[in-house]
This record gives sequence, structure tokens and C-alpha cells, in this order.
Amino acid sequence: MGFFGKIFGTEAALQGVVSGVTRGLDALVYTDEEKAGDAAKDRSEARKMVVEWMASTQGQSLARRLLALIITAVWLLQYLTSMALDLVAIWEVNPVNLQLASSVIGERAGAMNGAMMLILGFYFAAPHMGDIAKAALLKFGGKS
Repeated sequence: MGFFGKIFGTEAALQGVVSGVTRGLDALVYTDEEKAGDAAKDRSEARKMVVEWMASTQGQSLARRLLALIITAVWLLQYLTSMALDLVAIWEVNPVNLQLASSVIGERAGAMNGAMMLILGFYFAAPHMGDIAKAALLKFGGKS
């Protein structure tokens, strides 16, 4: 073994060094194909997780729907009551109390808007949430 033999060792060791360097360089370059493949794999795994979660919580579906309907009914009742109080206040001699009550109830209903949008989004927009989130990130995240 000469000088290069001592540096590189056997041919098998040299092949190991070359393949290690090749793998390292390949790992540094993340191609669009690899990104697309990883994204597809991630989406597939996420869908599988959601399906498994829905299957494992099948017995809780009725309770979730009931809670969503109750929250929606309370929210809607608050808005309707607020509107009714404002309408009645038109013909009232001293409408200050009715308008104040309407304002307080309306503010409470407004505080529930986030929860309502979440419920409505979950029940009606769930299949499209990926597209909605992507559009929101593009619009508000400043990324193209």
C-alpha cells in the first residue's frame, strides 16, 4: 500500500467515502419533485389521520352536533333579541334602557363570532380548508 492506499484505505472504504459524499450532496439539494412527493405524502398521512380520528370518535358525533347546534342557537338568539330590542325602542317613550340592553346583548353575540365561524367552517368548509388556508397564507402572509 502506497501513500494513497494509506489515505484512502481499501477500495471498499473509498466507495463508502464516495457514496457518503454523494448522499450528503444529494441531501443538500431539495428538488421540486422531492418537495411535491413529500407534500403529497404529508397530505395523505393527514387525511388518513382525520379518517381514523372520525372512525374512533364516531360515537361522539351526535354530541358534537348537539353542542354546535346549541351554540348556534344561543348566538342567533342573541342577535335576534338585540334586533328586536332596537325595533321596540323606536316606539318606546324612554328607549335608553332598551337600547342599552340591545347593545350589551349585541356585544355578547359579537364576542361569539369567532366560535361561530369555527363551527360553520368545521361543518361546511372542512373539505376545502386546505385551499382556504393556502389562500389566506398567500393573502395575509405576503408569500407568493
